[in-house]
Amino acid sequence: MQQMHDAVIVGGGPAGASCALWLARLGLAPLLVEASGRLGGLAVDNPFADDWIAVLPGMTGQQVAANIDTSVRAAGVPLRLDTRVTAVRPCKGGIEATLSKANGDVSLARGRTLVIASGVRAKGFPEHPPGSQWPGVLIGPGSPIVAQDYSGLSVAVLGGGDNAFENYVYVRNRGARAVHLYARSVRAQQQWVLRAGKEGVRIGPYQVDPATRSVDGQRYDLILVFYGWEPQAAFADGLQLARDARGYIRTDFATAETSVPDIYAIGEVAHRMHPCVVTSMADGVVAAKAIQRRWERAGE
Repeated sequence: MQQMHDAVIVGGGPAGASCALWLARLGLAPLLVEASGRLGGLAVDNPFADDWIAVLPGMTGQQVAANIDTSVRAAGVPLRLDTRVTAVRPCKGGIEATLSKANGDVSLARGRTLVIASGVRAKGFPEHPPGSQWPGVLIGPGSPIVAQDYSGLSVAVLGGGDNAFENYVYVRNRGARAVHLYARSVRAQQQWVLRAGKEGVRIGPYQVDPATRSVDGQRYDLILVFYGWEPQAAFADGLQLARDARGYIRTDFATAETSVPDIYAIGEVAHRMHPCVVTSMADGVVAAKAIQRRWERAGE
């Protein structure tokens, strides 16, 4: 007979890993499913020091991700890595998730509750399907930006938020021949706006052709795109969860429960708090404690 987990958790970033660890330490039986081969979420791809975590000074995002992996394994949480959840549906006593391995194997997992912690992905060009790629066009922050050699290249940086301005400054200091920042509007913190200065910064409408790597008709060797983030939880579309105008899953702030009973959403996919490692981990605790109370009350 197929095992019924207390919670099937989709996503092994800080939120999902925290929830799984707490559930295991509370004596419940979670299953943690992660699409990639490593736990840690976006931190896996962050080679920079994450100085915003008070108890981990000087640690890079990748080191934080490694600590998350160590903690989850030490708690004995069952893991399914390199496994995507492609669909979820109600079943007797809870939910049933379809799991697809990278090698094509398909299986089912059942849980009394579902925790959606699948996070966000970097936005690309809105007129192209998500995941579209072009040579010389890098979408979103992370290690590919750091690995790139900018010496003697012309680079266009697109976006008006912190990531765009921060990476504009970064590339400008890495030997690029020419760097321009294009922003339709400015949302970045003032500290990054001041560090970027005005030279090379172009504010207002612009047109991009990723196929020719051109912006307003000017061709570049590289285009770096920082258009922000969007939630990724298409596997849960059939559940008809309440979402906001941008697609983030709405939840009860005190419990992280969605509009459907026994289904929770935490971390950046729910955009419950300012997105970062610390708030995502706190979100995992909120959901874990709510699930614990749920089943304690059911057993009374």
